[in-house]
Amino acid sequence: FQQDEQEAEVARENGAAVVGGVELIKWILEDEIQADFYVAVPAIMPKLIPLRNKLKRKYPSMKRNSLGHDIPKMLQFFREGLEYAVQDESIIKTRIARLDMPTEQIIANLKTVIHDICIFKPPTYDPIVQRLVIRSSTSEGLLLKLDGILPKVEKVGEKESAEDEENHDQEEKHGLESVST
Repeated sequence: FQQDEQEAEVARENGAAVVGGVELIKWILEDEIQADFYVAVPAIMPKLIPLRNKLKRKYPSMKRNSLGHDIPKMLQFFREGLEYAVQDESIIKTRIARLDMPTEQIIANLKTVIHDICIFKPPTYDPIVQRLVIRSSTSEGLLLKLDGILPKVEKVGEKESAEDEENHDQEEKHGLESVST
């Protein structure tokens, strides 16, 4: 949301899907426009009050980095950023990919999310990620083996025996297992 054509042009150049001012309010209220996130410049905020109840968490705010003067920075934050939702103190839900993404990108995104989650655990805790299920919104889940995904934790004085390495190689061959979610 912006009020002048110069800000609108900056938003378009930086990948905004829909750019406009108060004319967008009616379309959003009538569900003609739906977006993953909304950003705004401070000057237009008094005019956006009718959208507060409709947009709820998507309503532009300084706290969520969706309100400010640096339009390219805000758009980059939401385009490249990732939001986690924690449920029941033990389940973290997030999106890691779109269907049109290459497999390598999906795996890189998955590893980045796991790494990001793991850096916030106290060092004395066991691995914070115990089980990983990945699914699309229209399919059953796949239980993933965590070998090669979790950050390596080195224990002083312990070495894998040849038998442990052989078992590890066997587990890697069976990387995915179907589960219902």
